[in-house]
Amino acid sequence: MKLILTQQVSGLGEPGDVIEVKDGYGRNYLVPRGFAIRWTRGAESQVESIKKARASREIATVESAKEIADRLKGLKVTLKTRTGSNGRLFGAVTAADIADAVKAADGPDLDKRRIEIGNPIKTVGVHRVSVRLHAEVSAAIDVNVVAA
Repeated sequence: MKLILTQQVSGLGEPGDVIEVKDGYGRNYLVPRGFAIRWTRGAESQVESIKKARASREIATVESAKEIADRLKGLKVTLKTRTGSNGRLFGAVTAADIADAVKAADGPDLDKRRIEIGNPIKTVGVHRVSVRLHAEVSAAIDVNVVAA
C-alpha cells in the first residue's frame, strides 16, 4: 500500500514522505490515526504543502539543534498535576503539558509533536522523556511530576 505521511512516524519517515507499507498496517493503524493518507495523484500535490509546513516548524541546522539540546540538559522541569490519594494522576501527562512546563522553566519553545513519551505518565515522580530536535539530534528531559 502506498501512503503519504502527514506526521512523523519513528522508523518510517517524516511528513510528506511517500512510503510503501503492508496493507494491514496502513489500513488499520496509519490511516485511521491520521499519521498518513492514501497516495493518489491528487494527494501527491499535497506533498509540497506538507513539506513546506514541516520546514517552517523544523530546526534548520544540526548546530542549533545541539545548542537547544545543551539547554535542555541542565533544565529542571516540574509539572504540577491533580493526583489521587495513592499518587496516581487523574488522567495522564501529555506532550503539550510537557512543552508548556519546559517553556515555564525558561527552556526553549518545543513543538509538542517532537516530544516522545514512552509509556503514559500516570504516576507522581521523575520520568524521562525524549525530544527529537533534528533528524540527527535528540535530547532527554527529566520531568518531575508532583501533586498540586
